[in-house]
Amino acid sequence: MLELDTPHGPARAHPHLVDGASTVLVLGHGAGGGVTAPDLVAATQTANEAGVSVYLIEQPYRVAGRKSAAPAPQLDAAWTAVCAGLPIEGLTLLVGGRSSGARVACRTAEAVGAAGVLCLAFPLHPPGRPEKTRLPELEGVKVPVLIVQGESDPFGMPPEAPDRTVVRLRGNHSLRSDVNGLRAAVRSFLG
Repeated sequence: MLELDTPHGPARAHPHLVDGASTVLVLGHGAGGGVTAPDLVAATQTANEAGVSVYLIEQPYRVAGRKSAAPAPQLDAAWTAVCAGLPIEGLTLLVGGRSSGARVACRTAEAVGAAGVLCLAFPLHPPGRPEKTRLPELEGVKVPVLIVQGESDPFGMPPEAPDRTVVRLRGNHSLRSDVNGLRAAVRSFLG
């Protein structure tokens, strides 16, 4: 595990490295969860099997033991600092995460120089509040995006667009109902 300084306290990077990898995938957790979420574990295993190294990132608020997510500007600043501090120079950088972590990855993709974004259960809007859309966060991404989304996710279903693929799986926001489908989608994205 690596501890990395950020403007908002230390973050932790959990490495899952592959010898000779030319690509690294940096993944963040959801607002109330951690890096052991089943979909993050499945994505990490699939990436490693595809020859891609992975860093699972714990945001500073989680490292400090807080359960409530920090405000978006703090999350983004910490994420950008983490990506700059990882030993990944010369590697193709992909970023992503689940839920809140996917939002952070989208908002910072250009700033960190990402070549692609992997979103697991992107929360398009708060449950029951489609008017509070977060679609601009997706539309601001200028590199290819893969969104893996449960068909009955109460946070909504993001639309497809040029350079944005949406894979619909049975299940909800947890993405636990179709791990094989999740793994296939990630494998295709990395392939």
